[in-house]
Amino acid sequence: MKIAVDAFGGDNAPLEVIKGAAQAQKEYGVDIVLTGNEDTIKKVAAENSIDISSMEIVHTDEIFDMHDQPTDIVRSKKNTSLGLALQLVAEDKADAFVSAGSTGAVVAGATFIIKRIKGVKRPALGTVLPSRTRKFMLMDCGANAECRPEMLQQFGVMSSIYLKNVEGVENPEIGLLNIGVEDTKGTPLQIEAYKLLKESPINFIGNVESRDVPAGVCDAVIADGYSGNIALKLYEGVAMNLMKMVKGVFLTNFKTKMAYLLAKKPLMGLKKFADYGDIGGAPLLGVKKPVIKAHGGSDAKAIKNAIRQARLCVENDVIGKISADLAKSAENDTEN
Repeated sequence: MKIAVDAFGGDNAPLEVIKGAAQAQKEYGVDIVLTGNEDTIKKVAAENSIDISSMEIVHTDEIFDMHDQPTDIVRSKKNTSLGLALQLVAEDKADAFVSAGSTGAVVAGATFIIKRIKGVKRPALGTVLPSRTRKFMLMDCGANAECRPEMLQQFGVMSSIYLKNVEGVENPEIGLLNIGVEDTKGTPLQIEAYKLLKESPINFIGNVESRDVPAGVCDAVIADGYSGNIALKLYEGVAMNLMKMVKGVFLTNFKTKMAYLLAKKPLMGLKKFADYGDIGGAPLLGVKKPVIKAHGGSDAKAIKNAIRQARLCVENDVIGKISADLAKSAENDTEN
């Protein structure tokens, strides 16, 4: 199995990407092909004593800048490290793709270079987040600002398959993000999507309100990309500031500082639970090969785990199962 990794994608590239790729190769036994400037990759690896002798390097001097237009990836930026990694996968020279680069470019490139699975309306990003009781997937979290009901139905099916085969959730509970739990709540989009999800071959539990999401009410929260991205950023912002507020309380005086020493271990456990590095990245579901978009600030651990996700997608034939389920759904719709 070969994973194409964009060596120059993300804030900490190329060092953390190279380091994470080396760790993944050693731990998971996958073959790695790095895309980017070969001289720089070898220099960084040598300076940091990282063994990349068994990795393939596909050279390019070009890098996709975060300020470039996402659609440029299929036009003037095809020869960037990100673009070359996508092309390797599209040409079956690699089995999966990992990058911490531009989200928009990954979505556009995967959609138009790797291309969509037959029958998929739109690919969607599904990020895994922590909650009080369990981790859950938020899908879509930003790839599609405007959606149709049948797209949300497909998001539900794809997230269920991913959670079963990559995250090991036996019978994922799928909820629809809405302003109330009643099936009559929401805009026409949510009302129609509710009906379609209810008819789908998944464990659909109905509407979920945003206030219940942090409690871990379900394994996947389905939303249009606009609402999902707002929910994601609010979720991240509240978590970040809550931790700062808790820290501020403990630094109030000598007594609270002493209390912190007693509570430090549980608090560090809470911080670890919310660490995206343990998760890896967000899968872009709906394209013909596994595509994992790692966080822009990914360190080596996050890159390693993003590669782990890609490996599990390949091993468990997530793409094939999504294709089969959507084809079956299309047949049932035709019969009805």
